[in-house]
Amino acid sequence: MDAAFTAEQDEIRRTLHELMNKRCGPEDVKAAVATPAGYDPALWSALGGELGLPGLALPERYGGVGCGITELALACEESGGALAPSPLVATAALAAPLVLALGTEAQRAELLPRIASGALTATLAVPGEALATALGLTGDNRGDWSGGGRAGGVQARQDDRHDGGWRLYGQADQVLDGHSAGLLIVAAHAGGFARSRTLLFLVHGDAQGVVRTRRTSLDETRPRARVELRDVAAELLGSGEGGEVAAALAVMGDAAATVLAAEAVGAAERALERTVEHVRRREQFGRPIGSFQAVKHRLADVYVQVQAARSAAYYAAWAAASGSGERTGGLALAQALEALRTAASEAVQLHGGIGFTWEHDAHLYLKRATGDELLFGPVHLLRARAAESAELFTRQEATA
Repeated sequence: MDAAFTAEQDEIRRTLHELMNKRCGPEDVKAAVATPAGYDPALWSALGGELGLPGLALPERYGGVGCGITELALACEESGGALAPSPLVATAALAAPLVLALGTEAQRAELLPRIASGALTATLAVPGEALATALGLTGDNRGDWSGGGRAGGVQARQDDRHDGGWRLYGQADQVLDGHSAGLLIVAAHAGGFARSRTLLFLVHGDAQGVVRTRRTSLDETRPRARVELRDVAAELLGSGEGGEVAAALAVMGDAAATVLAAEAVGAAERALERTVEHVRRREQFGRPIGSFQAVKHRLADVYVQVQAARSAAYYAAWAAASGSGERTGGLALAQALEALRTAASEAVQLHGGIGFTWEHDAHLYLKRATGDELLFGPVHLLRARAAESAELFTRQEATA
């Protein structure tokens, strides 16, 4: 493993760092999340149209930059430090890899260039609260999480009246950026009990029968929506092999977890930096509170935890890009979410009375840590799944 960054990777980080410092301060974030879209369209235009971030990990033949998961993770580390509200994670880490892995050549040619340019935003719609399971992060994704043929979830049936097309009905309750995405990749149950399987379908966000409602969420920088599908016409993504879908979701889930881990590391580092700046300025008993040994020890512990999380995220990115088949994204995400939660909690504590006010900037990081853990975790299940996948306890029993 070569731990050094290339000149291109350093340039990506530098460019994003400058852009975020200039156009995505705390007040910009608060203003953006209050808009109907939940993000600043001008900033997204810069990220997509000018910098090409949605297509960073897409092949050049589909309009992408031709880089990989490492470059996307580094970009998200910088956007995470600013808590930038944008559809980047949903579009580039959840939706685009599925179209690339499973889509037909016609579907790739139609969708990926528009995604790469930022003209089309997309997301993955999974029934209920099963996103982490669907991605293989907290459980086996070969089960019936999409509905299992029973009431609830999203059901799919073939429509013989329209050349064997598909119709979807049901709802997904926690769809990341689901209220604004131009394209929905919907996981639905098909086949009934005779041939039960989960398939993925392409649904345009403004299609007839689609009802989308933005939901109130703890972390407004990660807007979520309820998506109701009322007999909606849909296009099957790829060939429709259920096993192929589960495998693609697991691979994409590991890569998405790596990107999210890097993003959480960026947020944790920025929360720590803001706290250090505060304790250097805030005086008590005639001296900065940062000069007290107890405060130094607390922040040193946070620093070590953030650096450990960064190492885990970088290793996961390297493993995903190397093609070795080693999947460490879930474990890196657990480490990063724990570091972010610790850094955010210390930020609230060490800012004193003002830090406990709900409107203070420190709470933006606390909300991100809590919201991400609810959506992609929790941490103990991420670690349990990583141990299960590595057969850690099975090996220990065999040697006992």
